[in-house]
Amino acid sequence: MFKTTMNVDALFLGPKSENREFFKEMVDYAVDEHIHWRADFHPEDAPLLTPMDQHQPDFRNTLYRTEGILRQLSSKLKTTSVPWFSPRYLGHMNADTLMVSNIAYVMTMLYNPNNCAHEASPTTTELELEAGRDLCAMFGYDVQKSWGHITSGGTVANYEGVWVARNLKSLPLAIAQHEKAKDLVAGMSEKQLLNMSPTAILDLSDELKKRGLFEEVRALTVRGVGVKQGQLGKFLVPMSKHYSWMKAMDVMGIGQEHIVPLPVDENYRTDVETMRAITFKLIEEGTPILGMVAVVGTTEEGSIDQVDEVIKLRRECEEKFGVSFYVHVDAAYGGYVRAMFLDENSKFMEYDALVARYRAEDIIPEGVTWPKRAVYEGFKAMSEADSITVDPHKAGFIQYAAGAVCMKDKRIVDLISYHAAYVFEEADDAGEEQNVVLGSSIMEGSKAGATAAAVWAAHRLVPLNISGYGKVIGRGIVTADWFAQKLAMAKPIVVGNRRFELRPLMHPDFHMVNFTFKEIGNPSLEDHNRLNQRMYEVCSYSSGRTYSNDFLTSSTSLAFGEYGDTPWIYAESRGFSRKEWDKTQSVYILRAAVMTHFLRDPQGFEDYWTNLRAIFAEKLGHIIDMEVKEANQLKAA
Repeated sequence: MFKTTMNVDALFLGPKSENREFFKEMVDYAVDEHIHWRADFHPEDAPLLTPMDQHQPDFRNTLYRTEGILRQLSSKLKTTSVPWFSPRYLGHMNADTLMVSNIAYVMTMLYNPNNCAHEASPTTTELELEAGRDLCAMFGYDVQKSWGHITSGGTVANYEGVWVARNLKSLPLAIAQHEKAKDLVAGMSEKQLLNMSPTAILDLSDELKKRGLFEEVRALTVRGVGVKQGQLGKFLVPMSKHYSWMKAMDVMGIGQEHIVPLPVDENYRTDVETMRAITFKLIEEGTPILGMVAVVGTTEEGSIDQVDEVIKLRRECEEKFGVSFYVHVDAAYGGYVRAMFLDENSKFMEYDALVARYRAEDIIPEGVTWPKRAVYEGFKAMSEADSITVDPHKAGFIQYAAGAVCMKDKRIVDLISYHAAYVFEEADDAGEEQNVVLGSSIMEGSKAGATAAAVWAAHRLVPLNISGYGKVIGRGIVTADWFAQKLAMAKPIVVGNRRFELRPLMHPDFHMVNFTFKEIGNPSLEDHNRLNQRMYEVCSYSSGRTYSNDFLTSSTSLAFGEYGDTPWIYAESRGFSRKEWDKTQSVYILRAAVMTHFLRDPQGFEDYWTNLRAIFAEKLGHIIDMEVKEANQLKAA
């Protein structure tokens, strides 16, 4: 068994630019290589610019202006950018990015490849396809039968999930309308046609291709005739969903009213029993189910849905009721965490063997509760989903913009592909397609080949398994666990004659830690929310120059309108009455994705926590001073 030797600290530029010399050397190499490439292209050609041209006043002035603009941009960036690289930032899903992906992007950007068509990107198209296969393998898909590609982000990837589900669901109806194809579904009612399994529908598409009817029938699907209001059924999405799902239903013409929200439990995972009850009720009513979404890494809480229960439910519906539906996993945030479970042969490890390796290699030490069994089973079942969204620019530690989508059965791509003459490269004389044309098979058209190179390079250096990304992601998971434990047991912070208690929302499913401050003795949930909102304001870009802030975080509000009564569970645990919850119906929380790699040392983390408590006390003191000042101003008015 091959095991890669990798030092995580050597992967990043570092909070203090510790690896600056190597980074500068490689950036210089990237630029020099490109310069030589240009100079060496037909060296017999004479230079088109002479030294005399370059010394003309307007030429020099243009260069001076260029320098001035770049210096102005640098000043803006250094003044107001958020220092994701620092352990002092614990907020959004951002951290230091891999040096190899940064340099690969710069290197490739200079060549300006466009991955829309192979002729515009002969190198990076292949890199994108290879990166897609890497991701498919990580999710447990058969790389010979699956398909994956890079997108601009998780939103577009989610759009594609709805896109393929919509077109797939309408194919049996289109077959029934075609005179030369309807025998394939003879005797089936519309209800049966709308409840076929994805695999059965794709098998029908194979038969259409054999008969030479695929193009004609495809034109009769929703992509040709449009969506008939409500015909395709409901799309079941957890309340913890990202807002891109609402946008997707809008963009795809299905309509937001056809989303059925699935309530979440106290861990902000989809509530399994309620999910089952809603599904069975829809079946009983005769309402088709277009698809169901499971979230692996909710945006606000980092929770991991029990994907295994979704797959189990679909299988049960197929066996008992002859009803099936499309399953998409939105793993934009947590998808790369699946690498934590894979050995060097991309095999999903058994639970006990996995934990043993974590302990033996100090990836997850004793005393850290990870993975919970439900989290383990959820990640394991991802291989059964029809499609998966994943963002390399989140837990892949690759710079923006790099999303991705993977589909278990690549035959599904034929339901969305377009072959316009100006981008489609015809089959050769042997009848085989010469090159894959990404632009005609995905939602986006022109797209940066540099992004594909960045993802590909990252995967080559940091394998998608326990020895690669497992070691990188594991550091954040461990630190998040320590952070959550400290919050759960923290003694009150005393500021003057006022005392404040810290507590986490829940124990994290991987590395998102949500928490709040509560003033002891204050029964007002509204005051609690105001306190935490102000804490966010003094610990974020809202306070002014982020670069000078000593701690930065993010925040969100868990409200009844989105989560029902689930946030009440936390409010009650903090000592608020039901009356307070009914009046306020929201809990404002601070949100910290603990993705930093540099707090994994136990003593280093203890020092960090001690310093952080002091920062919290200082921030609370600042908030109290603001309250006093505002009160005095109100009196004066």
